[in-house]
Amino acid sequence: MSSMFRSNSRSDGPGFVGIKFCQECNNMLYPKEDKDHKILLYACRNCDYQQEADNSCIYVNKITHEVNELTQIVGDVIADPTLPRTEDHECPRCGHRESVFFQSQSSKADQMVLYYVCTSVDCGHKWTE
Repeated sequence: MSSMFRSNSRSDGPGFVGIKFCQECNNMLYPKEDKDHKILLYACRNCDYQQEADNSCIYVNKITHEVNELTQIVGDVIADPTLPRTEDHECPRCGHRESVFFQSQSSKADQMVLYYVCTSVDCGHKWTE
């Protein structure tokens, strides 16, 4: 069982950090610090195999948060004179007949969504149909 270092120089930044396996015994490799040489290694816990890490990232935690687009609509749109108005879509909350509407500025370009905002000053409810 020999101790070996293998260097893979890759500087494309942290992307997918997968599981690495020992080339000698096929067990999982674990991150380990070489304090003398100040490098990151992956080492096997069952044999003496070690390899130099190809990047310094050992874990990636990607957080995705989807925001409801209705919450991002500012209520002041009812005062915008450039937005079209309709009396064909009654407010589901207060029953007011007039509303302003506009198309989604969404990153989801595969669908067109119309957003409606009630023009009643006391309501301002936002909805889609």
